[in-house]
Amino acid sequence: MNILVLNAGSATVKFQVVVTDADRIAGDQDVKLLRGQIERIGGEAVITIRNLDGSTRRTTAALRDMRAAVDWLVGYVTDPESGTGLTSRGDIHAVGHRVVHGGEQFRSSVRVDDAVLRGIEENVELAPLHNPHNLRGIEATQRALGAGVPQVAVFDTAFHHTLPEHAYLYAIPYPLYRRHKIRRYGFHGTSHRSIAYRFRKITGRARSDVRIVTLHLGNGCSACAIRDGVSIDTSMGFTPLEGLVMGTRAGDIDTALLDYIAAKEGLSMSQVESMLNSQSGLLGISGLTNDMRDLLAEANELQDRRARLAIDIFCYRARKYVGAYLAALGGADAVVFAGGVGENSAEIRARICDGLEWTGLRVDTEANAALVGGREGRFSADGSSLEAWVVPTDEELLIARDTYRVVSGTALPG
Repeated sequence: MNILVLNAGSATVKFQVVVTDADRIAGDQDVKLLRGQIERIGGEAVITIRNLDGSTRRTTAALRDMRAAVDWLVGYVTDPESGTGLTSRGDIHAVGHRVVHGGEQFRSSVRVDDAVLRGIEENVELAPLHNPHNLRGIEATQRALGAGVPQVAVFDTAFHHTLPEHAYLYAIPYPLYRRHKIRRYGFHGTSHRSIAYRFRKITGRARSDVRIVTLHLGNGCSACAIRDGVSIDTSMGFTPLEGLVMGTRAGDIDTALLDYIAAKEGLSMSQVESMLNSQSGLLGISGLTNDMRDLLAEANELQDRRARLAIDIFCYRARKYVGAYLAALGGADAVVFAGGVGENSAEIRARICDGLEWTGLRVDTEANAALVGGREGRFSADGSSLEAWVVPTDEELLIARDTYRVVSGTALPG
């Protein structure tokens, strides 16, 4: 089955074309024909495409909206010169969409129909910055390919529906949860599920034998405690703002500060919320950038105090969550790093692990340094009772596999 995977944002769409079926999934033999992203939709869009052979193509196109972007993409993917082997729109057998918020309604990936579209719309108020764009991606694909091509919604929140009540409820008046569904939903679920599955595959562990803490560290960051293959706690909450320090998000904060900042700075509550989401985190502390690579260079080469402080706070908060989730799990087999920072910065991994020696974790410095650029493997020293791993996340592959399973009627993994 040739599957187009889409992750639609406000002015961007990330995409991948994956060939998969039951046998390919079982043997990890899925083929990624191409992947890339379209940025700056609404004007002269910038398009980056990475082909099966590893080559990269960059181009531009005037794309006024998401519909135009999806039309362009479908046309490119089915152009014989693209190298995908797809020569008509009929060669796209299904489309899988990342949808950020499924609320309490969607607990697994589902085939898109009118009821599903209404459900995603009903959850717009829970994810106003994401779900509307996800919907536009679905609608644009329906127009481009027709109603006969099945589409599947894969929800970021679905993996965390296994959180127990004591983990997902806030200590606020209970009727607020009953009336307004105010609770911790968690995000990055597709990534954490992908990491956990891959960890089991490469270590040969049975699902029931796995207790791990996963760290998705990129511009957005989250931690997850996973027991027996399911999420039992996660750092993001009602929104993706809660939890770890991120590129531009503050993470955990005393909520009384919102009113205090608003009064002191003469800001509205929406302006304060925007500040906590887009002007805080690494960017807010350093005053320089939200890019960890640049911060490390500033701290190590130029001895910039605030860059160093931003890194220290970032690593400290991550280490605190690891400790908390080790307690929640009653001990764990491994801490597993993923995401752009988690997969590529040996220094950040080492800093987070520094101070966890009491858990039995000891870092193999050479092994850690070698695990960059998409490499997976263990970097804890032999004999460590708590292991440390790098397992690159592959959300698009998981979306493609779920799309195949839903469309073919194959049972989704438990």
